[in-house]
Amino acid sequence: MIEPTVVVAGCALVLAVAIGLVAHECAHALVLRLARVEYTITYFPGRSDGVLGLLASCPWAAVHPHRVDRESATILRIAALAPVLLAAPAFALGIGGIVTAESPIVTAVAIGWLACAVPSPQDFSVAFYAHRVLEAADTDETDAAPASCAD
Repeated sequence: MIEPTVVVAGCALVLAVAIGLVAHECAHALVLRLARVEYTITYFPGRSDGVLGLLASCPWAAVHPHRVDRESATILRIAALAPVLLAAPAFALGIGGIVTAESPIVTAVAIGWLACAVPSPQDFSVAFYAHRVLEAADTDETDAAPASCAD
């Protein structure tokens, strides 16, 4: 039989990941807002195949910056890598001795939160190639910069 602590830790892990994914996208959006770049957040983009397909699919959310100035490639890079800062609270709790093997629920929450602090491959793509996307946007006259997606 499974211990209740393990079940609660599993539920806490799932909840931490769900909240962490929203926080991940909010980290992108916060940097864009501070830089006065307009954006939209889309939750479950392009998904309409039921609840299970919705939850199992990727991405859960995406931040889409609108037309940005050519000199704002640095802002896009910072916004793409901003979720790394979400790791700070989990590391602080670990250093403070709160996240230990004796507290599996807190450890599960910390693991789920840290998983959401890792930038996605698309975030890294934006960070490394923001200048190319902006150059292409200048020639194509498109209305959007690359999206950042939570995985």
